[in-house]
Amino acid sequence: MIVLFLVGYACIALEHNLKINKAASALLLSSLLWTIYIFYAQSYLPTVDEFVKFSAGGHDIAQSVIHYVTEKQIIEHVGDVAEIIFFLLGAMTIVELIDVHGGFSIITDKITSKNKKKLLWILSIITFFMSAILDNLTTTIVMVMLLRKLIAIQKERWLFACAIILAANSGGAFSPIGDVTTIMLWVKGNVTTQALIPSILGPSIISAFLPILLISFSLKGNLEAVTNEHKSSHNTLHASEIITPFEQKFIFFLGVGCLIFVPIFKSITHLPPFLGVLLGLGALWIYTEMMYGNKKNVPESSKARISVVLGRIDFTTILFFLGILMAVAALQCAGILQDLAIFLDEKLNNIYLINILIGVLSSIVDNVPLVAGAMGMYEIAPIGCAEAMVPYMQDGTFWLFLTYCAGVGGSILIIGSAAGVVVMGLEKVDFVWYLKHISFYALLGYLAGALFFIFQESFILG
Repeated sequence: MIVLFLVGYACIALEHNLKINKAASALLLSSLLWTIYIFYAQSYLPTVDEFVKFSAGGHDIAQSVIHYVTEKQIIEHVGDVAEIIFFLLGAMTIVELIDVHGGFSIITDKITSKNKKKLLWILSIITFFMSAILDNLTTTIVMVMLLRKLIAIQKERWLFACAIILAANSGGAFSPIGDVTTIMLWVKGNVTTQALIPSILGPSIISAFLPILLISFSLKGNLEAVTNEHKSSHNTLHASEIITPFEQKFIFFLGVGCLIFVPIFKSITHLPPFLGVLLGLGALWIYTEMMYGNKKNVPESSKARISVVLGRIDFTTILFFLGILMAVAALQCAGILQDLAIFLDEKLNNIYLINILIGVLSSIVDNVPLVAGAMGMYEIAPIGCAEAMVPYMQDGTFWLFLTYCAGVGGSILIIGSAAGVVVMGLEKVDFVWYLKHISFYALLGYLAGALFFIFQESFILG
């Protein structure tokens, strides 16, 4: 299983070289791992206390193993993964709905500065806080599209786009809905909003704006005027042209309000966050249906109803999450991740070093399976546990630091985050160029933020 996982992981990491979508590799990997596991479980599970309790009184061990794997382990893990997937699906649909109706122009149209340094800081600050609300991937797409309207020279645009990567990844790390890995930890209950924001906001600010400050020293003067051929309109449907300015603003503020409401919904009801997102999506859906119902003279093809917007959702990403999370779940059920946790504790014996290592690794390989692996390696410790397990309690130091490291560490290389890959695709930023001009600054920011977190936990919050 370990060898197969490493081979599958390599296929995911080398997606562009192999020209095989990583979702296909992840789905195949998860199916094969579970297939191998159900045969391996015949010899492994009888030594596990939880299985012994489950099968107590049963005479046929082979049948008990099959029932335990198919009716307990798979069902539990599918439920955990479904919570994350439904949340992402709902949030992505809301953001896409705002986008197709031109809602983001409410922000982007206000940015008119031509001074390079001033514009860099304006864009970076907006990106930082916008990614905390929308998510770092969507924010990066919106801001890169804006860059094409503002900056004509490609190499200058690359510098601004890289600053957006840094700001988006750091901004997404301190918010429960800002990054996929943070969403995973929040949905599972490893961290809560009340602890996450005050603990990670400071390190996130440092990790974003220290490298951006260093980048700003290389910028001088004003931008050239952008001619029409350099302008690139935002990739929306015709919907933004057939609705009124009031309707456009209402969709924007209702959509963003629904996303901001999700953590509040969870803290009040204690229900899973995906129900809060679906509540918001349902409200937006009803509003847009009523809005289009009153537009009798508008062709149906120009209306961006939810049924149309769903066609714009990146379902390959959703399937990738399903595949990789279920693959990691198979390793967890087989006891492999627990063995890895013991190995790391014995060799490093330091939760800060373990997380910093995970962050650096996330710049090379996808951070989703890394975080999923860490969640499988270490259980959430109960209240009143032994002192050594306190960092693994809900909102414990280990989980909070993991959200920072996994979210920010991906900025070190352009391939290390979804935001970086998007910029690479949209602006054709060269891997080596990023390595030469940005990676060192990103590493400095990452380590500085990590040191601030350690200082904060040891002397301020501790």
